[in-house]
Amino acid sequence: MSTLPFAPSVTHAHFSHSLSPMFILRRLPLTRHLRLSRNNRVASVVSAAAVRQDASLWTPAPLSLIESAAESLFHISIDISNAPDLVASYTRPGQYLQLRVPDVEKPSFMAIASPPSLAASRGAFEFLVKSIAGSTAEILCGLKKGETVELSPVMGNGFNIDLIDPPEEYPTVLIFATGSGISPIRSLIESGFGADRRSDVRLYYGARNLKRMAYQDKFKEWESSGVKVVPVLSQPDDGWKGETGYVQAAFARAKQLSAPEATGAVLCGQKQMAEEITSILVADGVSNDKLLKNF
Repeated sequence: MSTLPFAPSVTHAHFSHSLSPMFILRRLPLTRHLRLSRNNRVASVVSAAAVRQDASLWTPAPLSLIESAAESLFHISIDISNAPDLVASYTRPGQYLQLRVPDVEKPSFMAIASPPSLAASRGAFEFLVKSIAGSTAEILCGLKKGETVELSPVMGNGFNIDLIDPPEEYPTVLIFATGSGISPIRSLIESGFGADRRSDVRLYYGARNLKRMAYQDKFKEWESSGVKVVPVLSQPDDGWKGETGYVQAAFARAKQLSAPEATGAVLCGQKQMAEEITSILVADGVSNDKLLKNF
């Protein structure tokens, strides 16, 4: 341990007789003060570096749209036209980022709902956000157009569609989503994964009722791209003629897997749903390597 020039070595068990106790005592506070000052300076430098590093990880961006997407769900668009590095980092559906709102230190993880092509062409990230009382998401959904949030770099590997390509070898792709888990699924469908060149592409999309089901206005567009949309309602209103119960039960009733070895699947939403669907598919002969998950 280093010592200051005028201080006695603290590694010894006794004081040198050449120095009086009063001499030592008068200088100990000064030694301690200098050491504390040096430590404080080091701490300040470290703290300043951490702040600079933190600032470099976050990109401020204004909200360009906030509107209701369904009951308790909000469609949010963020302008990233002035953040080309952020735009370029979003390359695959299923990726996500962290988002911070003003005056709240803890960020929230958000799956990007819009396809990478939208970020490139319009300089925007779109999200489907569930407003939960007391959460950062609730604060976000209460902000106004033009207010600024902070975005982290894009994270995650996203859906590796290469595992279920080419379409001719994997003509069946089954997609499962529940609640706001439809967010990255929208990105997948609108990015294009050769659905129109596959013979059987089904989306089982679960929600409590139609009031809580987002993106209904996009169903026709998705169908025209080759994706058959199967809404599944766990608590439907009177008059509902479609599938009821949970997604995994609806799929188990329909199933219709003619060639498990040529089948891929994409799962996003509740963990229990994903686990049960995985068990069903693997038991029927679908390779676990062909199950793309995001939950």
